[in-house]
Amino acid sequence: MSEQIKEGYDKSRQLEDLELIAASNINFEYYRDSSVFITGATGLIGSSLAKCFLCCNRLNELNIHIVAAVRSRDKAEAIYGKLLKRNDIELYIGDLIEPVEYRDKIDYIFHTASITASKIMVEHPVCTIETAYQGTRNVLELAREKQVRGLVYVSSMEVYGKPDPKLDFVEETDLGYIDIMNVRSSYSEGKRICECLCTAYASEYKVPVRTARLAQTFGAGVLPSDNRVYVQFAKSAIHLEDIVLHTEGTSEGNYCYTRDVLKALLILGYSGENGQAYNVVNEETHMQIRQMAALVAEKISGGKIAVKFDIPESVLSFGYAPAVKMKLGGAKMRALGWEPEVGLEQMYERMIYDMTYREE
Repeated sequence: MSEQIKEGYDKSRQLEDLELIAASNINFEYYRDSSVFITGATGLIGSSLAKCFLCCNRLNELNIHIVAAVRSRDKAEAIYGKLLKRNDIELYIGDLIEPVEYRDKIDYIFHTASITASKIMVEHPVCTIETAYQGTRNVLELAREKQVRGLVYVSSMEVYGKPDPKLDFVEETDLGYIDIMNVRSSYSEGKRICECLCTAYASEYKVPVRTARLAQTFGAGVLPSDNRVYVQFAKSAIHLEDIVLHTEGTSEGNYCYTRDVLKALLILGYSGENGQAYNVVNEETHMQIRQMAALVAEKISGGKIAVKFDIPESVLSFGYAPAVKMKLGGAKMRALGWEPEVGLEQMYERMIYDMTYREE
């Protein structure tokens, strides 16, 4: 077992991804000798980003100080392990709905914290909205106070609601309809108001904030607690169990691999237009949910499992987002020098490799 693994890194495709990012064309000189504050640092994006900076420190000697903002010390210790013994990372324990009290300097902020479980969005819509708005406002106030060099707000493709189905690609200005009478809209509407708040702070207080509208993101490094549809499909392939869909699966998915998303966020940390949003998506991975289920059953499992349908009278209890026909366009992000590299089949292969290793 390598020294890196002994220090707390997984023996995984995730470590390979982080080292590839460290050796990429990202201009890490912007981050050298800086302090980086990451919210949601026990989530998939936040924890991957923190580990990415730690890896870059190890390989490139960047002297970046990482402040991982979390609510649970125990959860953070489970995710980071011995990495927390390093002197280039510290934990900030607190709930973002309260003002952030951090005394030292902060140069960059990556605001990745968010409620991501659909069931919570349906059962606790008030908390979903409050966490999104108040948490983001407190982060923006922190950025204003510290006069940061860059702030990246991590948003979602769900801000688009149901856009015009005639569009070939949904670009950043193509917002569609959201049913505000549907409690599940607490998430998408919450993201919209947070984006509006970011634009307001950029305009009124000159906070250098850019918004990343992420497609569904998965791959190496996905957390054991994640139970979203792509993880369920992967578990079915690992355990050779049929995939069961509780809808017709006609909703169109837009996806991006974890490594590609991290590179986009790092670029947005130091470039892009303040107050603007950028789609982060690999257009080549676009397909219906049922098509993705078939890909996993046929290619990933080698045809050893099948796709079955068990559709209840009401799917509200599952908390699924409304079915949409939408293909995100990533031209605006690519104009900043970013290119997605990993396709859907490889996304599953790399994620399953890590999930299988973790179970052993």
